[in-house]
Amino acid sequence: MTANEAVDARVRRRLRELRAERGLTLAQVAERAHIDISTLSRLEAGKRRLALDHLPALAAALGVSADELVGAAPAPDPRVRAKPVKMGRMTAWPLTNRGAAGGLQAWKLLVPAGSEDPPDELPVHEGHDWIYVLSGRLRLILGEKDLVIEPGEAVEFSTWTPHWFGAVDGPVELIGIFGPQGQRLHLHD
Repeated sequence: MTANEAVDARVRRRLRELRAERGLTLAQVAERAHIDISTLSRLEAGKRRLALDHLPALAAALGVSADELVGAAPAPDPRVRAKPVKMGRMTAWPLTNRGAAGGLQAWKLLVPAGSEDPPDELPVHEGHDWIYVLSGRLRLILGEKDLVIEPGEAVEFSTWTPHWFGAVDGPVELIGIFGPQGQRLHLHD
């Protein structure tokens, strides 16, 4: 809803949203509100002007107050509830919902012990990666550099540079922010 959204447009949108949330058909809502189905259809589509006397009956038919019908939809639950993803030996917990931050997504990753050997050819892809080590020691090969990233340290790099990361001397917990290309490479191989 925009700040300038007209009340009638907001009510039409809320009618459709509430009807869909409750799995009700136009016929069911029209019957409950004691109005003709074609009237309800035209109200939702904006082809008929909404009258104030429609509000109480429509609200009751949808099981909400007239204020809830006229008001904005409640804000969605901000909690991220996606399940961890297991890929190979690594486990990743999403920390952002899909589509947030322009395609970037934050993950908590557990890189288990025994993940010390890079592939023969280091991957390269479009994008930019950001990694923060929470615990353990992370081995990062970035082009010709072979680095050990300690807890509390962060790295950020262009993924056009050949790169790989793994564990040193035990498991590593990290937070990573990856674009769509990095997610496909790092989290789904």
